[in-house]
Amino acid sequence: MKLQDCFVPRDCMDQIFCSFHPVVASNWDDDAPQLALQNLRFNQQVGLQSLLKDGGKHFSGVDEALLKNIEACKNLAQITKSSLGPYGMNKLIVNHLGKHFVTSDTNTIVTELEVMHPAAKLIVMAAKSQEQESGDGTNLCVSFGGELLQRAEELLKEGIHANDVYKGYELARDKALEYLSEQVCWKCTDLTSVDQLTTCVKTAIASKQLGCEGPLAKLVAEACAQVMPPVPSKFDVDNVRVTKVQGGNLNSSFVVEGMAIARRTSGVEQFKEKAKVAVYAEALELGSTETKGTVLLESAEQLMNFSKGEELKMDELIRGIKEVGVEVVIVGGTINDMALHFLNKYKIMALKISSKFELRRICRTVGATSVIRTGPPLPEECGYVESIKVEEISSEKFTIMKTRDSKIATVVLRSASPNVLDELERAVDNAVNVVRCTCRDPRFVAGAGATEIELAHQLQQFGATVPGLDQYAVLKFAEALEVVPKILAENAGHSHVDAITALYAAHQKGEKTAGVDVDSGTLVCNAAERGILDHSETKKWAIRFTLDAVLTVLKVDQIIMAKQAGGPKGGGEGNRDDD
Repeated sequence: MKLQDCFVPRDCMDQIFCSFHPVVASNWDDDAPQLALQNLRFNQQVGLQSLLKDGGKHFSGVDEALLKNIEACKNLAQITKSSLGPYGMNKLIVNHLGKHFVTSDTNTIVTELEVMHPAAKLIVMAAKSQEQESGDGTNLCVSFGGELLQRAEELLKEGIHANDVYKGYELARDKALEYLSEQVCWKCTDLTSVDQLTTCVKTAIASKQLGCEGPLAKLVAEACAQVMPPVPSKFDVDNVRVTKVQGGNLNSSFVVEGMAIARRTSGVEQFKEKAKVAVYAEALELGSTETKGTVLLESAEQLMNFSKGEELKMDELIRGIKEVGVEVVIVGGTINDMALHFLNKYKIMALKISSKFELRRICRTVGATSVIRTGPPLPEECGYVESIKVEEISSEKFTIMKTRDSKIATVVLRSASPNVLDELERAVDNAVNVVRCTCRDPRFVAGAGATEIELAHQLQQFGATVPGLDQYAVLKFAEALEVVPKILAENAGHSHVDAITALYAAHQKGEKTAGVDVDSGTLVCNAAERGILDHSETKKWAIRFTLDAVLTVLKVDQIIMAKQAGGPKGGGEGNRDDD
């Protein structure tokens, strides 16, 4: 029975209500029972919670919303801080598929962590944007972002409004980018010089693989110099490939002017020199009929003649390929036994490639056009290789393809374990991206924390001239820049207080390239003379992306979470099928 279906006499209602509320019985009036029923009937939640479904959550204000977001971002930065610099620590991560990662690469760390907090995701997206734009500096994004938010938290607890912090950080960012343009200490003048390219990438590799930066930087520089286009701004990082070989050591690694494919050829031919190449995107076989039928064979002669027609057609196809002058056939699908028989008969080398992306790179390497029909290629569709041969490296068969004026180079890396090979590959990827950035802007600034301390020193002087509450935010921005030399000193075993004090003293004397010395007992070294260089534009993008994420977090004053829907969770970012 519903409440509205009940009928209670007026005098009975008075007695019932007064018996439950004897204190107010003396002040009871005639309209009180009706008001009590209305309150009982319309007793609902008020405020923002009444707009949400049951189970929704709402947080507002500095304490509940803003400081919680800042805390999440600080926790993320705490994970990646210890991985900064040449003596950074590795993280052992096991993802949702059970795959193990032992790495100090921040992009890999934040990707495999699958961060779910919405505010921390903003820092992760800033790091991924930095990876796409520059290919390096992701740790600077996360660590600097966490430090900026920690300094902002201090200001908020002192009573300064978030908008004042916002305006001060914007002002400091613009000034920092302006000062950064004045810190250039070296330029790459010849992008085809192996020595200059080695200088460009050495610091990026040393921050990931300390002790291996010498040979690895030279390998990357040789590969990049080989594929450098006449217009350097059109340099493509996809033209530098990496092939990993387990066994041996880094000193056994080498660069192939072409491609090194981790599989052997399909036929008996294993070496060709100065040969024409035909690339087929489809399988090398004759098409079958759409309908199936049954064939009754009554004699041995019929059995012999059964496949003769197919043999004649395949013989005609392979002979036509040979008459064009092709000596190497690369196929993107299967090669049936009959086709392989005639390829061996006419001494044509056959190579099967299962990946369509790899097939596309091979076309670019040999200068061929992939053929999507069954038949001999046209002369303009053929490519050319100086040599192609099968080699055995550490008990594995590799097909080494060398070309003249190659558009693709391959770095063959050798090491004892898969984890080390993966880390070497990430270091090569970072180094190649540094070359890409250098092709657009050849300017470099001093590394080892020298640039950050110089920016902090200049921003402190600028902050003293800023009127109003914005001054506090500018000075906190300058303090946040100290996070880079602080972490470098701590990871190297120095006292960060002594290191930063010594750096400020050196920069006060005008030594603008003085940075943290992580190799010896002294605290300060001249980063420019040591060849410790960071790309100028990479640092600018890191500051831009970090400030965008930090300012977005500071502008959030409410967190409103709807009740999560039931059923299985949808696919994560990047796992959903576009169709």
